[in-house]
Amino acid sequence: MKLEGAYEVPAPRQRVWDAFQDPDQLRQAIPGCEKLEAIGTDEYKATMKVGVGGVKGTFEGKVRLSDKNPPDSYRMAVDGSGGPGFIRGETTISLADSGPGTRVSYVADVQVGGLIASVGQRMLGGVAKMMADKFFTRMSELLQGT
Repeated sequence: MKLEGAYEVPAPRQRVWDAFQDPDQLRQAIPGCEKLEAIGTDEYKATMKVGVGGVKGTFEGKVRLSDKNPPDSYRMAVDGSGGPGFIRGETTISLADSGPGTRVSYVADVQVGGLIASVGQRMLGGVAKMMADKFFTRMSELLQGT
């Protein structure tokens, strides 16, 4: 499943870059994220509670950042599994100046399997967009100190 989008974040690009590399800020901004801890350079262990339709559960997995080109772009790979199934994906994230703020664009390729895949691609796409909206809204709030 391909996902893409762009968001305007009301903060300078370097501050946005730094926040997107900070596990504590990411943990606070990612919907359902209970734990995000560094296990190596640019590698994290994550625990998330996710619900899609009637399928809910906890996923545990790894997040790895690579191809970092500060403060312009990087890649993020996610690999997780739990009771509802598995999720694997890779996202390219790009940052660009946009007036006084930063335009953050992403392109993701995600695979899901197991029970969570049974809810259908349209619903998964809608939930993924909703989670992205919540993430960027919360990250914007954190960057503005609210």
